[in-house]
Amino acid sequence: MNLLLLEPAEVRSDGTSVVSAWRARHLRDVLRVQPGHEVRAGMVDGGLGTCTVLALDEDTVTLKCTFDVTPIRPSVDLLLALPRPKVMQRLWAQMAALGVGQIMLTNATRVERNYFDTHVLEPDNYRPLLLEGLQQARDTHLPVVSIHRRLKVLLEDDLDSLCPNGARLVAHPGSKETFTAALGTNPAHQRGETRTLLAVGPEGGWTDFELHLLAAHGFAAVGMGGRTLRSDTACVALLALLHEALR
Repeated sequence: MNLLLLEPAEVRSDGTSVVSAWRARHLRDVLRVQPGHEVRAGMVDGGLGTCTVLALDEDTVTLKCTFDVTPIRPSVDLLLALPRPKVMQRLWAQMAALGVGQIMLTNATRVERNYFDTHVLEPDNYRPLLLEGLQQARDTHLPVVSIHRRLKVLLEDDLDSLCPNGARLVAHPGSKETFTAALGTNPAHQRGETRTLLAVGPEGGWTDFELHLLAAHGFAAVGMGGRTLRSDTACVALLALLHEALR
C-alpha cells in the first residue's frame, strides 16, 4: 500500500480518523507504525497529504490527517469493449493505477452478450479494485464507470455529453499511426484541449463497420506494431503509450 486512502465519511471534522480491519493490520504489521509516525494518505476524490499516528491497538489505528495537495485528474478516458469477466476483473486495478478519468464499457460485435450479466460489473465488486489501483499509484481520483450495451447508441446519443471535448483515438492492429503522430495532428490538441479518449476493442479487434462508425464520430486510428495481443495486455500497453505521448 503506497497510499492510505480514506473515504470522506471516515475523516471527522477535526481531521481525525480511525481505521480498522486490513488497513490497520497493514499499518501495524507491515509499516510498523508507532505514535508520532507519519504515513502518506489521501481522501477519495479529494486531496493528498499525510496522516500522523495518534494511537494504535490490536484492532484500530487512530490518525490525524492533513490533505493539502490537490492531485490532477487523469487526462485520459477509456472506451473499452467489454472483455471476458475474468479479464475485466484483472483490469480494474490496473486501469486505475495507470490513470483513467472515465471508463466506458461497451458492447461490440465480438463481445459475448452474457459478459454483461457478470458480477464483475457490479460496483460492490469493482470499486475496491479501483481503490486498490489508486493506492498503488498514489492517486485519489476514482474513475467514473458507465456501462453501455449498444456501441451505436453510445456513440450517437451519449458520447458528446460524456466526453464533450478532447481528442478521440481508436486502437486498431492495422493502423501504423503512432500516438505521438496522431496527437500532433489532432485538431482538439492543437486547440489546447487536454483530454484524450481512447477506444480499445475486444479480442479479435473492431469490425470494419465499427471502425467506420468510430471514425464518423471523430476517432483517429492508432496502433502499436504488428503483434496481436490479448485484450488485457493491449489495454495496459496502450494506456502506458498514450500517457507517455501526452507527457
